[in-house]
Amino acid sequence: MKKTVLVYGILGGVLIAVLKIVEYRYLVVERSLEIYGGLVAALFSAVGIWLGLKLTRTHETVVVREVPVHVEVPVPATGPFVRDETRLERLGITPRELEILEELAAGFSNREIASRLFVSENTVKTHAARIFGKLSAQRRTQAVQRAKEAGLIP
Repeated sequence: MKKTVLVYGILGGVLIAVLKIVEYRYLVVERSLEIYGGLVAALFSAVGIWLGLKLTRTHETVVVREVPVHVEVPVPATGPFVRDETRLERLGITPRELEILEELAAGFSNREIASRLFVSENTVKTHAARIFGKLSAQRRTQAVQRAKEAGLIP
């Protein structure tokens, strides 16, 4: 910043010195107002263009974010998981809805589930809405929690 101010100060001093030398010439004496006005306009135009380029330059920002590594804590095995088929039938959850519920529990998004199961995203949303209704859940996490409590998913 100091360097820029110093450069503009020196340029202004040189400009004034040049104008003083030229002012004794017949052109400056006759047309001094137009020349001074033109020089000032040119100076302000140059400064304006330079500032415009300097201020509107895009700066590249690199964002570094640490992502914590998710470590699975092993749960003591009490035996293999056995699905509660009677509760599954009582709730009326279809095999496709169970697949979607397992994918929800794995943490996949609707788009990821759709690509994994080769269905449309709207189909996944419809099945998820039916699962929420059958489990009386408002959110994905609540549905997964209730399904685990009911013994539908591990």
